[in-house]
Amino acid sequence: MTQAYSTSTEHPIRRACRTIALIAAILAGSAAHALAQEGIKIPAPALDEMASDGKSEVAVLAGGCFWGVQGVFQHVKGVANAVSGYAGGAAKSAQYETVSSGATGHAESVKIIYDPRRISYGRILQIYFSVAHDPTELNRQGPDRGTQYRSAIFPVNDEQAKIANAYIGQLDQAKLFDAAIVTKIEPGQAFYPAEDYHQDFLTLNPTYPYIVYNDLPKIANLKRIFPDLYREDPALVSEAGSTN
Repeated sequence: MTQAYSTSTEHPIRRACRTIALIAAILAGSAAHALAQEGIKIPAPALDEMASDGKSEVAVLAGGCFWGVQGVFQHVKGVANAVSGYAGGAAKSAQYETVSSGATGHAESVKIIYDPRRISYGRILQIYFSVAHDPTELNRQGPDRGTQYRSAIFPVNDEQAKIANAYIGQLDQAKLFDAAIVTKIEPGQAFYPAEDYHQDFLTLNPTYPYIVYNDLPKIANLKRIFPDLYREDPALVSEAGSTN
């Protein structure tokens, strides 16, 4: 992601560099980005979690800039909250400026709180691989580069790790993507919420060029490919009242 910012405080040089990088990415028009713009219809996982009577479960996923990943899952039925944050590194380095160095071990991530009676972990992963990001890009997504933008799943238990591993194998065997999936499965990692100005960024900034070019197409793809799971009104952090 290009540097997140408050328009009143961002340094002009940083703003100019970010704009140039975005324009260059648009002009490049890579085939990989074109594929990501279209999304891809993939089968549901053959292995999924057992039906649960619980009211709330958690999935933590990383797929490039957290603005878009959060935005996608906020429009998924059964998702009660989706929080932007960091996973993969230590608590002391879980701040945007530090994570942006690419040296903390963190990935920009999203904590998804969902109702397992309405949507399963496997279906969450199906959306993640299909429209939320391109799982074949190593340590990058679109114009963003670095390990902080890696494709990664942070399972919260052994069952989630088993489902994720099996699903990656299933998708690779089906050869639905032009390259192998590079998504890492990283268990045992804590999640740390991002700063308030990152939360609900897509909804609050729908005309911001980065959002228009990189993220709004993901929302459109979700609606097109998963109409049964799409919700028009997003589940916002500001309405949930908590990032925990």
